[in-house]
Amino acid sequence: MKKPEAIIFDMDGTLFKTETLLIPAYHRLFDRLRAEGLYTEETPPVERILGSLGMLLEEIWKRVMPDASEEARSRADVLLLEEEERGLESGGSELYPGVVETLQTLRAHGVKLFVASNGPAPYVEGVARAHGIADYFEELYSAGGRKTASKVDLVRILLDEHHIKSAWMVGDRSSDIEAGAKNGLGIVGCAYAGFGADEELEGSHVLIQHFEELVQLYQTSEEKQAG
Repeated sequence: MKKPEAIIFDMDGTLFKTETLLIPAYHRLFDRLRAEGLYTEETPPVERILGSLGMLLEEIWKRVMPDASEEARSRADVLLLEEEERGLESGGSELYPGVVETLQTLRAHGVKLFVASNGPAPYVEGVARAHGIADYFEELYSAGGRKTASKVDLVRILLDEHHIKSAWMVGDRSSDIEAGAKNGLGIVGCAYAGFGADEELEGSHVLIQHFEELVQLYQTSEEKQAG
């Protein structure tokens, strides 16, 4: 891969150890749904939502609770965000090891850094602020904030708005791989999160087992071609 002028990161399962925030919030939201009379079953297995990370929220709830009403799914959107915000305020959630140091190093090399996430804007921005990484990024892009139907569209908007000519897409789900491929980017698959099946990362140009590997990957990548 050529040395990029920008690197675009997914949030969940790439920068952020999502389960440290999501699992407690997930159980609390179903307690609230039952208390409000919108859901009467036991809480669905947490593996359903962990396995759905990277999807748009609308698709996540169809998979997590396929027999629930539209009202329950819409309310789950609101409650999950509330519970995640509460969790971020109380602490205990984690980034992956080496994220802060790696972002600092890449910025020092002059790389423009971005986030492109299928999550809602308040969540993406809240995670970045709570963990002190918001200032490393040129901008945080979210499907919720831009009302995009796919990460392919979200990344295309990012590239156009910032006039980016060469970039890497870094992520752990098939939506990240697709966004990179359809926008002609270098693709780095993150194999450390474990939320998706191995085949989700097919199409990556490089796989990394630890976030810190990005620094060496950048430093040893080929210089951009002139013109």
